[in-house]
Amino acid sequence: MTMRADLLNHAETLARTRGIDAFSYADLAAATGIRKASVHYHFATKADLTLALIEDYSTRIVETLDHMKDQSANAASALAGFLSLYRNALGDGDSLCLCVAFSASTDSLPATTLARVETFRHDVTDWLAGQFQRAREDGSIREVTDPRKEAAALFALVEGAQLVARAARNSDRFTDAVSQFSDRLIMGVTQ
Repeated sequence: MTMRADLLNHAETLARTRGIDAFSYADLAAATGIRKASVHYHFATKADLTLALIEDYSTRIVETLDHMKDQSANAASALAGFLSLYRNALGDGDSLCLCVAFSASTDSLPATTLARVETFRHDVTDWLAGQFQRAREDGSIREVTDPRKEAAALFALVEGAQLVARAARNSDRFTDAVSQFSDRLIMGVTQ
């Protein structure tokens, strides 16, 4: 792993567990065993760091979602994987996905990072809408109405459920919050 990748890994962990405002380059230097000036060599400003974080995160999550779609037997299976992805991001209720963590700190983020967060949201919403459209065809989700509206509602649900679970430091709160949607999934249906 390169030093840049190591810094991004530690910065993501800190942003997801503490929040973007609650760690400094000194924290990153200590976590990686380098000097603070060396952190600045890789990311001159925190704005540079936040943009690199969301770009790296977006690439990984979109690739994961595409793999999930390709490997799933139906839309319900893909969306169950999506729910698991967001549930797992919580850990024991002590973490958030990076997008939600950034959303909680919008006043502290530069416009370029916020724009990239919105692009990420658009990409995920498109993926979700595709799965809801797929569900209309394969019958694996009960009562699908408008795929785009369903996608927006589910994305808002998982992001809000993460915040509630994180605030309570109890990941079961996430599971409880998404249970009504989960009950709509019909896992045994094949295309």
